[in-house]
Order: sequence, then C-alpha cells, then structure tokens
Amino acid sequence: MKTLELKFLNEEEKIVTLSLDNPVEPADSAAIEQAMDEIIAQNAFFSSGGDLVSKKSARIVERNVFDIEV
Repeated sequence: MKTLELKFLNEEEKIVTLSLDNPVEPADSAAIEQAMDEIIAQNAFFSSGGDLVSKKSARIVERNVFDIEV
C-alpha cells in the first residue's frame, strides 16, 4: 500500500503530517506543491499546535505487510 505524506510546520514549529492513500504516480511535484500552498492559504486543517504555516516536505511511502500463518 502506498501513501502520499504531506508534511507541514504549524505555529509551534512542530511537524504535522497529512496522509493520502493510493496516490497517483508518477507524482507531480508542481501539483503537490500547489495543493500544499492551497491547504495553507485556505487554513483547511488545524493542529493541536495551531494553524499550518509552512511546507516541510512531501513523500510517497510504501508499506508491505505479509501475514504469517502460525
């Protein structure tokens, strides 16, 4: 399973991560940056440390889970 993680800094300069499942690939860095700018501009999310104030990073994370029968 792949997840797009958008990382922001809040007013307390703590990292806030928004995760989106099944991102479109290949990732469009310009579209991701624009979406992150819009999230900040619209004040779309609030964190316990205050509003999101700046972008930190974005990444795609892949997680593999294998069940083991016991």
